[in-house]
Amino acid sequence: MTDAVHIVLDETAMEAAGQGNVLASRLIHRAHAEPGWFLYAPACALVEADRARPGTAEHLAALPGITVLDLDLAAALALARQDTWAAAHSQYAAQPTPDRPDGAIIATTAPKRWKVEPVRVLDLNT
Repeated sequence: MTDAVHIVLDETAMEAAGQGNVLASRLIHRAHAEPGWFLYAPACALVEADRARPGTAEHLAALPGITVLDLDLAAALALARQDTWAAAHSQYAAQPTPDRPDGAIIATTAPKRWKVEPVRVLDLNT
């Protein structure tokens, strides 16, 4: 295990950040201000968040503490496993990688969606 904290925002978390959700705002602040905190915005989830709340993509992509994850070939191949591209890209982004050996936590306001998936979840509703 590493001491770094890796968190993937799903589209619901991105929308919540745009609506002033306190927990989402704290995550964004920590990713910007504290070493070892990393926040990721999968491109497909960013598109869905922007469709639901126009302007979200530009705002989040401009924040220095957030890394936008591109849709690469491996992520594209994983899209068929979920109902939406946003959920699939978020789940894919949360899987372990050489940079994130322990994987990442998915921040969401829809934790029930992730209940049957093999991912760790941070409920932004609490």
